[in-house]
Amino acid sequence: MVDIKISGRKVSVTDGMRQRVNEKIGDALKVFDIKPMSCDVVLRVDKNRSNPERKMCEVTVFVRDNVVRVEAADEDMYVAIDTAADKVTRQLRKYKTKVVDRKQRSTQTIREGAKIDDLGDLIEEDDDQLVREKYIDLKPMTEEEALVQTDLLGHDFYVFENATTGLVNVIYHRHNGGYGILKPRIETEDGEA
Repeated sequence: MVDIKISGRKVSVTDGMRQRVNEKIGDALKVFDIKPMSCDVVLRVDKNRSNPERKMCEVTVFVRDNVVRVEAADEDMYVAIDTAADKVTRQLRKYKTKVVDRKQRSTQTIREGAKIDDLGDLIEEDDDQLVREKYIDLKPMTEEEALVQTDLLGHDFYVFENATTGLVNVIYHRHNGGYGILKPRIETEDGEA
């Protein structure tokens, strides 16, 4: 059984909500049975002008060295929990599929030799104040693993240490579709890049 930590922000977590989270999200996690796995669920009520009573359910699943994060909102907290459970199921299915595909391709890549050009086939607010500072742990990973993390987190970009070069790279989602990668230019001793 996966340990699910449930907390509430601006809402008291009732026994019914706790039971629904354990039932729906717990079932979604049980299906995949990936070890080690832990889960944090945050239930909250956001108040804003356009929607005065918006109930949110945020689910963060820590699976091995990866993070799967989803959030769902609705006027009814129970519907938000159900929607988040469905999203977690889809994301974990995607994660498991990519892990299996990666293992199958890694043996093929080792035989053929890794090609950096292959990545090209995979990727084709008004305020200017700094409002948040966040520290990240850079783990060495391949570009493919970084793409998986970007997708699993649902972010527009992902910063990582390239396992091949040892340099910091950024994978990002392009507005016209696909992904791009930012790499630092390295100058050689003769002054050429």
